[in-house]
Amino acid sequence: MRSPAPLAPWRYNSKAGRPSPGGGVLYRQPVGHTPLLVAGGAGWTEAATAGRTAAGDARGRGSGQTPSEFLENPSQSSRLTAPFRKHVRPKKQHEIRRLGELVKKLSDLTGCTQVVDIGSGQGHLSRFMSLGLGLTVKSIEGDRRLVERAQRLDRELLQALEKEEKRSPQVTRAGPRHSPHHVVRWVEPTALCKELLLPLEPLPPHGARLLLTGLHACGDLSVALLRHFSCPEVVALASVGCCYMKLSEPGGYPLSQWVAGLRGSELPYRLREGACHALEDYAERLQRAGPGLRTHCYRAALETVIRGARPELRRPGVQGIPRVHELKIEEYVQRGLRRVGLDPQLPLNLAALRAHQAQENRVVAFFSLALLLAPLVETLILLDRLLYLQEQGFHAELLPIFSPELSPRNLVLVATKSPLGEAFSLLETEDS
Repeated sequence: MRSPAPLAPWRYNSKAGRPSPGGGVLYRQPVGHTPLLVAGGAGWTEAATAGRTAAGDARGRGSGQTPSEFLENPSQSSRLTAPFRKHVRPKKQHEIRRLGELVKKLSDLTGCTQVVDIGSGQGHLSRFMSLGLGLTVKSIEGDRRLVERAQRLDRELLQALEKEEKRSPQVTRAGPRHSPHHVVRWVEPTALCKELLLPLEPLPPHGARLLLTGLHACGDLSVALLRHFSCPEVVALASVGCCYMKLSEPGGYPLSQWVAGLRGSELPYRLREGACHALEDYAERLQRAGPGLRTHCYRAALETVIRGARPELRRPGVQGIPRVHELKIEEYVQRGLRRVGLDPQLPLNLAALRAHQAQENRVVAFFSLALLLAPLVETLILLDRLLYLQEQGFHAELLPIFSPELSPRNLVLVATKSPLGEAFSLLETEDS
């Protein structure tokens, strides 16, 4: 079995206590063959001797470079035609193109007959893979409203492509177009989903060969992909995870025997939540030192008010409050209380809130220090998943395919049941 290229620990460059010039603050690159997570140990990478990076625009962490596809227009990828960009934000344009191209190559290499996109949301990735790359795609999503929107967007895209063909009759397509087959289904992380494994008709002569994929499949959904990989119908996997704080305890981590045997490998909620933050974006915010940094202080003050009013309400999700830096701290707290279902007119201790606000710089410093642990935590979670597959005799690699400035969760876990050899390296190269 081919040895993996696990991630080296992240490394922090500093100069005079500030992020280093050129946007290079935190970065990682896959190197070595043994997953050691200790600075200075085997697998630790110095800047001048870093191992291979992802080809194209995903160059590891902190390159500070705008992906070439957005140089002409920061809102429109030059690598996607206009119909595939409609209703899709730049970040998602980059992600669906890069992951879609990887899935197409992986499908060709492994002889897959069908791609299953799990946690497909509005279907942007499924739509690009089926109508843009000609793959047969089943799209599974638990939210019926998102599925209905995805089907509406499918119809819009088909109409746009037909109009484009009429305007350019000299352009011929390879074959008939087929939209993704959408299924409304909740995938449980601990039980096999029969719908996921059912092939689309007609059944191929030699049986179905499925490729499972998920673009930022949330929490346990990424774990579900890994558990389904052991099914005989599944021959390949391309998974990009996120929302590590939503992993079940136990069950979602650790998965591998190797990590489970590590002393002190437990990851409490706070560490897993921190691993989901965008380091590159935050480094730029620190360099600008703008008023937007006070969001952390305001959110901390809101938490003290929530816990005073409802001590049992832990980790309430507070949806984004726009233009925080223009609000007084009491205005922010009132809006935050409304978002978590509490009375916004609760009596507030303004003196205490002002005292919290005076600690703004200390809160930013604390958050920055906590964020330095995020790459290590994410590395451990992803290595655990890779080793879980390898312990079962499968072939797996972690490839950084997205530009981290656009998509901080930029690593895809690729797995196959047959060795691909050097073909693994072709998966992360950009299509011309």
